Parts: sequence; structure tokens; C-alpha cells
Amino acid sequence: MDEKADAVEKAQNLGETFRRLIRETGPISLAHYMAESNARYYASRDPLGEEGDFITAPEVSQMFGELIGLWIADLWVKMGSSDNIHLVELGPGRGTLMTDIMRTAARYGFDPKLHFVETSMELRKIQRAAFPTVTFHHDLSTLPEDRPLLIVANEFFDALPIHQLTRSAQGWHERMVGLDDDRLVFVAGDKPMDNVVPPSWKNASQGTMIETSPAATSVMAEIATRLTNQGGAALIIDYGSFELRAGSTLQALKDHKKVDPLNHPGLADLTAHVDFELLGQVAEKNGAEVMGLQMQGEWLYQMGIDTRTEALQRKNPAEADKIQRQRNRLVEDGEMGALFKVLGVCGRRWPIGHGFE
Repeated sequence: MDEKADAVEKAQNLGETFRRLIRETGPISLAHYMAESNARYYASRDPLGEEGDFITAPEVSQMFGELIGLWIADLWVKMGSSDNIHLVELGPGRGTLMTDIMRTAARYGFDPKLHFVETSMELRKIQRAAFPTVTFHHDLSTLPEDRPLLIVANEFFDALPIHQLTRSAQGWHERMVGLDDDRLVFVAGDKPMDNVVPPSWKNASQGTMIETSPAATSVMAEIATRLTNQGGAALIIDYGSFELRAGSTLQALKDHKKVDPLNHPGLADLTAHVDFELLGQVAEKNGAEVMGLQMQGEWLYQMGIDTRTEALQRKNPAEADKIQRQRNRLVEDGEMGALFKVLGVCGRRWPIGHGFE
């Protein structure tokens, strides 16, 4: 059996693997379920595009990546246009975003060492075809330490595993994944979790649910520590709120439709809202500086998306309406413009990137 066929079989069999594990050892955490499900899911397929399960901003329009490319090039020029720099993307998908970034930034002489943090062997093949000289990493720990890093993470943090905590009369407990006959269901955990609840939520009303992601905290801490020690900046784009809110944001996408998160383990994309307030706090705690936090629509406005839209329409008049629809999907509040946020983080003494002034 070849590598892809083995990965597909493991993804298809994950539900039964979970059932066997739960029967033998009891309920598992949602973080365990989500981590294993997404690992099997991404290992077994290319999930992007019309024939996949979802579409991200780089597939909506080239303008998204072009404006990020301008942001990177501008920051690089402000810091002296040094050749000694690494460009890193976390979760690069098909490489579409990086293709648009580099096409734009290269006009300014930007030619960095390129690194992808990618765990999926299936996606690595696609990425390698687009970028033959890229260096792959399973996680951030093996990134080089010899020069500044410019890091881009678009829809990366939302796929990291979360814990869900609920408040009962007896205090805070974790929401677990168990079995009802042969069906995966949510069940209440029995271990007290009050010690991991943020202070401002300790006395929330009964029935309140909040989400926390130690995995996201760990990745943000690593990014901030790197930027503090090596210099550089990070641009993190994802969907989520400015601050932690109550309620479940867990969702599963399959064939561009929302499905029950427990019905298709390993076969659907599992995501949850990113807590940007916490990411900013973690960055500062680890020595980095927060440039700012913007709604995606506002950030793209400031980066000049309307000017770019008009230029593309002049160049392709027959596509003018389509280009306008693409622009609207990226920036309008009812589309991606308000739900998605852009967080800028940098090392000490690095300039504030455009769009956050």
C-alpha cells in the first residue's frame, strides 16, 4: 500500500479507532479528538478549492496575497533590505498565498530563504512543485536561528486543537467525547478544571462554556520568542474574536457544508475561533511587541485593496464584476471582512507594519 492510500485508510477508520479507545479507557478530550482528526484529515487529501472541503482567502482572489506581499516588502525595505532573512509560512496549503506574496515582493528585490511548516505529506508534494527549493519543517522548533524571520500564518491557528470547559454547580469541568451505544457524543468530564479558567471567568453563571487552546498558546509563545531573539515580524490572519467569548465555536466542514463535528472524524475539517486577545498577551509576555489587531476588511482597505481592485478591472474589463465580487468577499462585514482578524507582531526595535499605524 502506498503512502497516500495508507493515510486515506487511516482517516476512514479513525471513527472506529476512537470508539475502541473510548470503550477501553473512557472518554477522550475534545483536544485529543480534534488533533487526531485533523492530522488524519490533512494527511489524506488536498482539502482546498472547489473540489475540496473549503476555500480560503488566497483562493478567493490574488489581491489577498499581493497585499500581504506588499506588507512584507515594505517592512523589509524599512529594515534595510538585508539578504539575511528567512520567510516562513505556517500551513501553506497549495502554496497559492506564497505564490502571490513572492510575485509581488520580488519586484522590490526581496529574495529570502523560504521555509514551510507543514505536516501533511500530501500537501508537501503540491508545495514542492511550486517551490522546489523550499525547506520543510514539521513544527517551528527546527526553523533556523541565524537571522530574522518574517512569518505568515493564514488560517493556521483555527485548526489547532481546543478544550471546551463548562461551568456547573460543582465548578468548571471539561467537555469530553464519549459514546452513546456506538455513536460519538459529547459528555461531561469529571475532573475539576477551575485552575485553567481565566480569572475573569471563574464566577461565570452555570451553563457557561468557554474554549481554550494550549496548542495555540504554545505556537504563539514560540513565534514571539523567536522574534524577540532573532528579530522579524509575524502576520497572523484567521477568524475569531477580539476577546474570549462564551459558547462553542467548533465547526466541521465537508464538501463546503457544515456537518456535525463528531460524525466524520478524519474526513472533515475541524476548526474553532481564534482568541486573538490571548495571542496578543502571549506575544507580549514572551518579549515581542504587538503592532496591532485589525478586522481583515479594515486592514485590506489600509493596504490599498480598492486601488488594486480598480487596476485589475482596468486590465481585465470583461472580469470587472467578478473582481468586484472577490474584493467584496474579502472585505465586507457580512463576508470575511469582520469575522477575520489580522494580528501583527514583531521583535524589539522593528518598525510597525503598514495597516497598523
